[in-house]
Amino acid sequence: MIKVLFFAKLSEQLGCRELQVDATAVENTDQLFQYLIEQKAEWSSILTSQFCLKAVNQAMVNNNVLLKDGDEVAYFPPVTGG
Repeated sequence: MIKVLFFAKLSEQLGCRELQVDATAVENTDQLFQYLIEQKAEWSSILTSQFCLKAVNQAMVNNNVLLKDGDEVAYFPPVTGG
C-alpha cells in the first residue's frame, strides 16, 4: 500500500487527510495523481486548480518519481511565511 497524505487547506477542501492506495494500481507519482482525480470527481477540480507541492517519503520532489509498496506521498499547498 502507498500512504497518501493531504495537508493544510488541501485536506480541508478534499475532506480527507489520509488514504491508502494499492501499490499495484500505480507505478509513479504521475499515475498516482491521475488515480486520485479519477476516484472522486470533486477532487479533480480541487487538485488540478491549485499548485500542489509533493513529497515522497518526506523528501520534496518536482518530477515524476517511481513508487513502491510502503511509500508515503504527501500533497500540500505552497507555504509562505513572513
